[in-house]
Amino acid sequence: MIANLFEYDFIRNTFIVGIVIGIVAPLLGSFIVVRRLSLMADALSHVSLAGIAVSLYLSKMYLPLVALNPLYLGFGFAVGGSLLMEKLRNVYKQFQELAIPIIMSAGMGFSVIFISLANGFNTDLFSYLFGSVSAVSRSDMWTILATACIVLFTVFFLYKELFLLSFDEEYAKASGIPAKVVDVIFMLLVALVIASSMRIVGILLVSSLMTLPVAAAIRIAKGFKQTIGYSILFGEISVIGGLISAFYLDLAPGGSIVIISVIILVTTISVQKMKQKMAIAEKRSESNVSNS
Repeated sequence: MIANLFEYDFIRNTFIVGIVIGIVAPLLGSFIVVRRLSLMADALSHVSLAGIAVSLYLSKMYLPLVALNPLYLGFGFAVGGSLLMEKLRNVYKQFQELAIPIIMSAGMGFSVIFISLANGFNTDLFSYLFGSVSAVSRSDMWTILATACIVLFTVFFLYKELFLLSFDEEYAKASGIPAKVVDVIFMLLVALVIASSMRIVGILLVSSLMTLPVAAAIRIAKGFKQTIGYSILFGEISVIGGLISAFYLDLAPGGSIVIISVIILVTTISVQKMKQKMAIAEKRSESNVSNS
């Protein structure tokens, strides 16, 4: 049954992209969670939605733009939103978290306007909102693969800087690390991954793939590198399981991926609590034996 799944080109494209997204999204999500910027992914996904809505509107109004891939404007808006968010974080130095709702509100406002101008929701827009098993074209696949290579290459060479800035920003600055430059690069990487992920997970759920696997990994990991490893493992399980479920059960892949991520999170929390209770019970039994 599974072998028959890969007879279709679009399914192969989707699974290749899904496996790649299952790596880069939790990878960057590990840094996002440590930095306490989990809502940043939500904000940039709303900005990406604005780009998609603008692209769909332009393709409807101007026939020469029908061939324009909405993914490209989604990338552009996400990158622009990330740069603007970093600028606002510098403007509101004492209230940096304000940058997130400002960008999110602006993105949602533009999205609503251009969706209404394009005469409301259509099949294309729904595939971007909730993901689609059949929506990943060959050009989408190559664009997303190129983006993933950029992200992996950058994180590999800037790992030390990103690690220090995530855990001790003051020490990182004192060590001579160009914090502003690295922060801007990091924001750009997040924007690119979010824009890439929306084809599989959907704009409204993309932040879940960046945070839920990390939330589960934190419960069992013993260090940051282990957190990244477990996050990627849980992300891949969620993506592959979600795509298979979506294909055979005719579901939106975004919802399937997120629900599997939630199940993994609940399982890790439950296992951790059971281990804690067993450890407490073992200590009590040892204490009773020693007292007797």
